[in-house]
Amino acid sequence: MNVRAPLVQIESHLTRYTDTLRLPEHLVAAVRYALLGGGKRLRPLLAWWACEAVGSAGIASVPAGVAVELIHAFSLVHDDLPALDNDDLRRGRPTLHKHAGEAMAVLAGDAMMALAFQSLVESGLDGALAYRLVRELADGTMGMIAGQVYDTLGGLDPAADALTRVRMIHANKTGALIRASVRMGAMCGLAARDGEGELESPELRALTVYADAVGVVFQIADDLLDVEGTAEQTGKRTGKDAELGKLTYPGAIGVAGSREQIQRLSDEAMGSIRGFGARADGLRRLCDEIANRSA
Repeated sequence: MNVRAPLVQIESHLTRYTDTLRLPEHLVAAVRYALLGGGKRLRPLLAWWACEAVGSAGIASVPAGVAVELIHAFSLVHDDLPALDNDDLRRGRPTLHKHAGEAMAVLAGDAMMALAFQSLVESGLDGALAYRLVRELADGTMGMIAGQVYDTLGGLDPAADALTRVRMIHANKTGALIRASVRMGAMCGLAARDGEGELESPELRALTVYADAVGVVFQIADDLLDVEGTAEQTGKRTGKDAELGKLTYPGAIGVAGSREQIQRLSDEAMGSIRGFGARADGLRRLCDEIANRSA
């Protein structure tokens, strides 16, 4: 199985979506720079394969995939700003505020956040499904923002140990949107298969366990890359977490402990989707890739 085969269709839909925008030309150019400038497209892929896992064609997940990728792109643009992570490089090229200016980066990020929800409402989906997807995406987005606040501005219980605090940060900052991606893809698949169906089916609950575990695996692997990787590998500056004094998994439990957590959580993710059989092979491949990522 080629787990990345859906990327051709995902990229095509993202490009076509930007072609529909009726906004100031330089704002559209900034959105395209941020949204179409490469990336792993992990979140739309998770939505696609979650849709397949419940027995529907992955193409049914595309409205969810477009929306989550718009939110992800907005978050990266704003994370890179001088007031937050102050990064000059993203995916091997200048960050948007270096390319188009800080004001345009702020406004393009704002636009992509609004467009994510607008894209779902205008996608032609059944109204009840669109409502559920909007609500799910809002929960994921607010969780992501809360995690960024914890990571950048604090607010966690100072009496909690380092591991508890880093878990709280990244279950929100990284995990919340990954959870939304999987759940939204599954919702699209369940609706295509059964109509509205149950609000919280056993299948959706199992996939949520998978998503929560994979979200933490992704963040631990990212933390390890920041410690052990190079800018050439990652396409962005490394070593910055230590420079900024940020809480990370290697900082809390060491490199060896972090690798043990990746293995434990990968096993948990795989166990949660055992009942889906071969339909969840895409999710299994993605979990392996996330756990062993080198970029």
